[in-house]
Amino acid sequence: MKKKSVRNKELEYKWEEKVVQVKRVTKVVKGGKKLSFRAILVVGNEQGQIGVGIGKASDVIGAVKRGVTDAKKHIVNIPITKSYSIPHPTEGISGAAKVVLRPSAIGSGVIAGGSTRIVLELAGIKNILAKQLRSSNTLNNARAVLNALSQLRTFQDTAKNRDINIEQLYNIPKINGVNMT
Repeated sequence: MKKKSVRNKELEYKWEEKVVQVKRVTKVVKGGKKLSFRAILVVGNEQGQIGVGIGKASDVIGAVKRGVTDAKKHIVNIPITKSYSIPHPTEGISGAAKVVLRPSAIGSGVIAGGSTRIVLELAGIKNILAKQLRSSNTLNNARAVLNALSQLRTFQDTAKNRDINIEQLYNIPKINGVNMT
């Protein structure tokens, strides 16, 4: 019965799919070269759920279908603030790629490029600054963004992990009666 409820939840959200890259790849075998296609896809519902997947097949349509199923297997839930940004700055690494994400003011938009921009837009983030460092590999940059987004925590989560009230989290320590800000 759990599988039915998972399917119902999956249908409940409007999943949007975007193809980031389709590449023709070859494999050298005994008889010569075997051609196939690799598709990198991003699936998101623009409400804080996002996934990145890859698919390989002998035709483009098959590769895209496999990429969608792979992306739905690797869905990550992320917290989004009221200003459609992220709660705090974060970094993500995948392979040699490194991505730095910083929250931004309302109205600034998504300042990012390449696969980073696609992942952030499908996640539902509208105000953010992002920078890709070290590598220009499309797949690794998309996975690095997913890694960075999965590390995000809200104030409520942090307070719960520390077993304190959220009001205590905001308290500024006093030394000799003076606020240390």
